[in-house]
Amino acid sequence: MKFGAQVTCYRNTWESIRQVVSVLEQGPWDSIWFPDHFLPPPGRKEEEHLAAHEGFTLISAVAGITNRLKLGHLVLGNTYRNPALVAKMATTIDQISNGRFVLGIGASWFKREHEAYGWKFPSMRERQDRLEEACSLLRQMLYSESPVTHQGRYYALDDAPLSPGSIQDPAIPILVGGTGEKRTLRTLAMYGDVMNLDGWAGGPMTAQYFHHKVGVLNAHCERAGRDPGDIRHTVLMPTMVSDDKASIQAFIQGRRLGEGTAAGSKSFVIDRIGEIVEAGADEIMIGGLPTENVEQFSFVADEVLSSFR
Repeated sequence: MKFGAQVTCYRNTWESIRQVVSVLEQGPWDSIWFPDHFLPPPGRKEEEHLAAHEGFTLISAVAGITNRLKLGHLVLGNTYRNPALVAKMATTIDQISNGRFVLGIGASWFKREHEAYGWKFPSMRERQDRLEEACSLLRQMLYSESPVTHQGRYYALDDAPLSPGSIQDPAIPILVGGTGEKRTLRTLAMYGDVMNLDGWAGGPMTAQYFHHKVGVLNAHCERAGRDPGDIRHTVLMPTMVSDDKASIQAFIQGRRLGEGTAAGSKSFVIDRIGEIVEAGADEIMIGGLPTENVEQFSFVADEVLSSFR
């Protein structure tokens, strides 16, 4: 069973992030994941001055100080960068990391972030249309051995090469973030390699929820002519180990988390994670651990993850 950690890149410092990275690299963790935000979510005006490190620059630095952790974003906002540029940045990081990068991308949701930096914030339908075309274009570029020409509704390329390419064979895996059953999971079925159920989005992190979403994805795979076995299933699990009921309630209510969140006593957290392990997840990413308390990452590894090794 593989376990990763989602590490925040906002409301903190590079030094605190670096210390967490060092603990993860030396511990039993398999991967590290960063958000992609230019303002600290959820978008409180009084917090806009707080630190928010740019996700691609950050992960490039982390690639240079690690040797074994898989690296990725949960997830990149598609509206922030041209997908051809994303492909170039992704393969550069794959080269730097010697084949450890996973390209996680989603439709984007943070309206205030768009307003602050002058980006258009399209309708949900257009963002889904853009994501689908972007994933198609990314897959073309990552898998093609020759320059790519593309003339789509939102993006255009004219004989664009991707060199250097992926170190990974056959290419960098594409993780499509989101659980929307009509569009997002269909886009994943057509162009993605990794599914991620995001506990921060409020979905109940239970075996029933997991099996339902995988079933929807498998149906889309059948219609798209994809082998469902080609897609890995991962879960981002907000986690807090504590016996303090007030702290647990604050963690859950402050983030509007859904049923099954791994917040509670050690035994409760082990049971919650165990349910998803038994449901068939290939990897679980632990989210919510504070970067200012690096000991929490070691504690969770020693007291919780060790139960599944």
